[in-house]
Amino acid sequence: MFNGEGYKIRDQTKPHFLTFTVVDWVDVFTRKRYKDILVESLNFCIANKRLVVFGYVIMSNHLHIIMQNDDGLLSDVIRDFKKHTSKKIIKSIEEEPESRREWMLERFARATDSHSRNKAFQFWKYGNHPEEIYSEKFMWSKLDYIHLNPVRAGLVEKASDYSYSSAVNYVKQEGEVKITLLDNPVVDVLKPDSFWKSISW
Repeated sequence: MFNGEGYKIRDQTKPHFLTFTVVDWVDVFTRKRYKDILVESLNFCIANKRLVVFGYVIMSNHLHIIMQNDDGLLSDVIRDFKKHTSKKIIKSIEEEPESRREWMLERFARATDSHSRNKAFQFWKYGNHPEEIYSEKFMWSKLDYIHLNPVRAGLVEKASDYSYSSAVNYVKQEGEVKITLLDNPVVDVLKPDSFWKSISW
């Protein structure tokens, strides 16, 4: 399945690293309730669509995730996840208190101008930049990249302090999404200037 960027999921049974990005990089996920919609939808797919998630992080305007489908229907699960979450988030923006409602809906409505598939709003950008996980080393590098995102953004000092990331699962054996843990030497990454402060002399 091509995703509009020249990237292709060639083997629907293999785990892939993907990025789902909000159109115009709108910072939707600064609100907890929108992040919770993604969490709820991921857990539903894990429980009902044989989705396997090895790692993820929800940032302000995108989701990085490593996922696999045991039925070999990865593209179908991605399509359904994006369709369902976009509808639920748009509905939440329309019906619940949101100071940025008009501005966000205008952005999502304008995004449909160049695409005929959407009648009213487009929430997610087309394409997911899929990268097949071809080795354990590549898997570990992508997990580290995912877990470093909130640290690099200055949101937390330790990766596991960010609730909407699988770093919590790997470090504390708990988390928002019911991921599949790998035997991976994940480090609870600190910001560089915080490293020395963390050491007990």
